[in-house]
Amino acid sequence: MTASFVPSFTHDSTPGVSRHDLQRAFDTLLQPERFKDYGPNGLQVEGKERIARIVSGVTASRALIDAAIEDGADAIFVHHGLFWRGQDGRVTGWMKQRLQRLLVHDINLFAYHLPLDAHAELGNNAQLGRMLGVAADARFGEQDLGFAGPAEFADAHALARHVESVLGRAVTLVAPEPRPIRRLAWCTGGAQGYFEGAIAAGADAFVTGEISEPQAHLARETGVAFIAAGHHATERYGAPAVAERVAAQLGIAHRFIEIDNPA
Repeated sequence: MTASFVPSFTHDSTPGVSRHDLQRAFDTLLQPERFKDYGPNGLQVEGKERIARIVSGVTASRALIDAAIEDGADAIFVHHGLFWRGQDGRVTGWMKQRLQRLLVHDINLFAYHLPLDAHAELGNNAQLGRMLGVAADARFGEQDLGFAGPAEFADAHALARHVESVLGRAVTLVAPEPRPIRRLAWCTGGAQGYFEGAIAAGADAFVTGEISEPQAHLARETGVAFIAAGHHATERYGAPAVAERVAAQLGIAHRFIEIDNPA
């Protein structure tokens, strides 16, 4: 059962909800404490105290921040935030430009990485499965981020055409041999390292965002098809699903802004 959040009510007559209540709603839904991640989940940049309008997007790019400013957002909710383990900590160049815009306009930035991938109903993987018409009945891989379920496609080429139609972009397909696709595994974004786990889980094909050199060989040697459908393209459904759910729960406005990315 998904945990629910009941906001605290105060006598503040300012429109919207408090920053604290918004973060608590996101944390209750996504449970970031369960994950070992590559960067901080939750509030990454503090803005105004009251939030009436939130914009969601995939990545906290300058283009998204500028679009959120134009939209009058009080907060931004993304999958890819600004801070990652091992990055250069200096606030110069592109980092300065992004932070400057957020701080000048007093906009809160919330980012959830692996928790947003993993959520069983609203996360990136669950939403990609919904878009593809495949329901997961199993999880695999590190931190159970991989999803798998029954599928019905004549072969990997038919599956690739379906993925292209749904996502609206060309994919990279490594299809070793013609075989029916009866079980599909998937993990959004840069999850090519989950391919061996998908093979072990009995998949006939694996869909993710990116492909690296070793996966082509593994696909040919195991007979399991590999489809790289784009990092951004596979991860653009979780953030708006979560933000829309929380915004409706708290009675605030929400808009998803798509920033095109060929990756």
